[in-house]
Amino acid sequence: MPRSPQFVLPDPRPVDSELQRLLTIIHDVQSPTISNMTPADARAWSRNFVDPDLPRRPVTSVLDRSFQGPGGDVPVRLYHPKPGTVLPMLVFFHGGGWVVGDLESADDSMRRLAAEAECLVISVDYRLAPESPFPAAVEDAIAAVKWSADHAIEFDGDPTRLAVGGDSAGGNLAAVAAIDDRHSGAGRISFQYLSYPVTDANFNRPSMFQFAERLLLERQAMSWFWDHYCPDLPTRKNWNASPVHTSDLSGVAPAFIHLAAHDPLFDEGCEFADRLQEAGVRTELRVAPTMVHGFFGLTAVCKAAEQEIQEACRVVRRELHRLPSQSPTR
Repeated sequence: MPRSPQFVLPDPRPVDSELQRLLTIIHDVQSPTISNMTPADARAWSRNFVDPDLPRRPVTSVLDRSFQGPGGDVPVRLYHPKPGTVLPMLVFFHGGGWVVGDLESADDSMRRLAAEAECLVISVDYRLAPESPFPAAVEDAIAAVKWSADHAIEFDGDPTRLAVGGDSAGGNLAAVAAIDDRHSGAGRISFQYLSYPVTDANFNRPSMFQFAERLLLERQAMSWFWDHYCPDLPTRKNWNASPVHTSDLSGVAPAFIHLAAHDPLFDEGCEFADRLQEAGVRTELRVAPTMVHGFFGLTAVCKAAEQEIQEACRVVRRELHRLPSQSPTR
């Protein structure tokens, strides 16, 4: 599908020099590749990147809760920067290829979103594959949106200003939740924030080959993630697995899609933005021209990544606060 002329993509630029030094270190020490690991080993390896001793960004209220999902209890973590004040809500799904990641790996980013976007963030610890393959994560994501809307006022959240967000595989779940919200007629979701989302199980787009190796996400790793998440190949074309295949996207919530130019997922992210735009959905596409997949978590080592996340928080705040609340106060 040709890209929409409404989106003017930036000229190609090299990977940011600070990120390139990081990538050189990672690959020169022959770091293990995730596609050669078991899921359990991949989870243990990924936890090495979360330092429990680092000071955490201050957020006035952080609460751990759970709700009854289709497959049992789903843990959630709620971040509120101004308890006692009803704020817009962002239901967020972490990345990790539907196989790795949890509340702890997403904690710092969620604290930042709550503070800088001035919203109640609900971080969702959905079921992971391969123990719970597709559609378990989708079921949990949809249930999390409903639970968040139904219980918003208990946590000083505004259910009339509810957004979904996610990075990578979490962006996939956010997009699917937004489409389901349109399909069902529930009308709970008013905005979607998709950071380098997975939108298709297609490994043959040009960006999949151009950025196949020596980056933080590699083409082979995406195949590994999909094999664990959705091993049945025909099922991967379902809209709730690959949202770019949704036949009609009209009426879906407005979207902000934030992509990394040096990312195997770049082309499918652009295509999903095109599909939304063509369907009449208000869509903002921002491409970080020197970034790689995963830059959301690289702000401590890269000034350019920090600037991208500052801008993302500004956009999310603008979108969440653009409409007056229609929710009665407690």
